[in-house]
Amino acid sequence: MSIELRHLRCFLAIAEESSLTRAAARLHLTQPAVSRTLAALEQHLGARLVDRSTHHLALTAEGRAFRDRAAAALAAFDAAVDPARLRHRPLRLGHAWSAFGPYTTPLLRRWQRDHPDTPLELLRIDDRTAGLTRGEVDAALLRGAVDAPGLVTEELTTEERVAAVPADSPLADLPRLTLHDLADGTVVLNTVSGTTALTLWPPAARPAATITVANTDDWLTAIAAGRGVGVSSASTAALHPHPGVTYRPLPDAPPLPVVLAWRDAFAHPATGALVAMAREIVSGR
Repeated sequence: MSIELRHLRCFLAIAEESSLTRAAARLHLTQPAVSRTLAALEQHLGARLVDRSTHHLALTAEGRAFRDRAAAALAAFDAAVDPARLRHRPLRLGHAWSAFGPYTTPLLRRWQRDHPDTPLELLRIDDRTAGLTRGEVDAALLRGAVDAPGLVTEELTTEERVAAVPADSPLADLPRLTLHDLADGTVVLNTVSGTTALTLWPPAARPAATITVANTDDWLTAIAAGRGVGVSSASTAALHPHPGVTYRPLPDAPPLPVVLAWRDAFAHPATGALVAMAREIVSGR
């Protein structure tokens, strides 16, 4: 049996709707037709993608892994046959927060000057790879270690880490802070797109309490509300000021790598030019 695009679209609809009934309505199909399409895909892959044993439909581990691959394949196909993109296909550059830090504006301005026929679209996507593994962008500016199959990464620079504390906290009165200063309180962790984890602290001195959020905006709100403290990069302090949050240097935390990543199998033709330009801007050329 050959797998067609309709199998991938059907599976992604099921994954996004968490319901065969809603997926069928979205695709304008009958529920039995959706069930048969899913069964055919699972038979071809030799794996169960959807767990139907519970009241609420959920993806299996294999289904979650296949979802990203299916989304990337569909995105690449849709972009390839989009007539509007055929002549001047934009280069979509994702980021989860802070983009390229202080180099963001120079990059955008120079790209517009040197590559006017290839628009550079900067997109914020709250995801560890800023939508790259799902095919939503062509390249991404990421911070920290990136461990995803099929990605090529180029380290461009590093950023110092900073502590983020409530503006009315006693910690805000200190000129600089240490990881030990933060470990006595609750730490706010962005577990979706952030890079800070409890492993940043030594095993014997890790914070006892954490709060998890899903994006930078919620991270800032939680800290400003006095619910905890956080750790981020210096670019966050520059590009995400907040009246309720004070940033302080955190010299005992290791610097954070800033990398440019792209999917090797679906590289945009202008990826090489983007890498070269980013290197030049960081080096001051």
